Order: sequence, then C-alpha cells, then structure tokens
Amino acid sequence: MEPNAFAGKKEAPTDAELAAALGSAKPAWDQTIAELKSELGVNICEWSSYSVKAGWSLRLKRKARTIVWLGPRQNAFLAAYILGEKAIQAAAAARLPQPIVKIMKEAPKYPEGTGVRILMKSAKYLPAIKTLAGIKLAN
Repeated sequence: MEPNAFAGKKEAPTDAELAAALGSAKPAWDQTIAELKSELGVNICEWSSYSVKAGWSLRLKRKARTIVWLGPRQNAFLAAYILGEKAIQAAAAARLPQPIVKIMKEAPKYPEGTGVRILMKSAKYLPAIKTLAGIKLAN
C-alpha cells in the first residue's frame, strides 16, 4: 500500500498541501467528511500523527469517540477503522461490496479490534465507508 503522503512532515498539512497530495481523490475526501458529519453526527475532525515517519491522519470523531481515520496518499486516501468483534459480526451481516468483504476477512487482528483499511481513489466505496462508520457507532 502507498505510504502516507505526509510521512516525514513534522506539522499537519495545510489545505493546499492536502489538495495537492489528494489530487483527483480530493472530491471523495470532502464528500466523505461532509456525509459523515451530516448523516452520522461526526463533530470533530483533528489531525494526528503518532510519529513523523508514519505521517498524518485526519481523525473523525463523534464527541470523544474516534469513528474513522482518513490517511492521505498520493491521489487517494485510506479510510481506517478499528472494529470490535460485535462490529465485525454486524459488518459481515451488512450487504457490503465483495472487495470490502475481502479486505475485512484479510484485515489484521489487534487486541483492541480488527484493523480495516480501505483505499479510496474515488467515492465508489463511500456507501460502504458510511455503513462501517454507522456500525462502529452502534457497536
């Protein structure tokens, strides 16, 4: 998978830097944030980085709960979730596109949950992103 577009950068990206990195994926980025805010009540968007080497991600939260991380790539972005067992079971029962189901089956397992990462180059999988965010909120 492509590295974070802002790996090695000590400060959060500016809007201009973000737009340049996302390129053709910028409309999908904007639409994802707007729809998660309007439909699921996401009310906090904050940049975070756990190391300069790893780069920056935009953490989308509802109150204090992180719902999804959006990690900028070149002409794409990564939507990343940590889903607990109940959320994984609910997602398995949802009618998600086959490529998303495959990603979930192959996702790494951590003590805090399953790490689901979906590469977004367009808004094609936005309905699945919103479904997973809703499942995360419910579980």
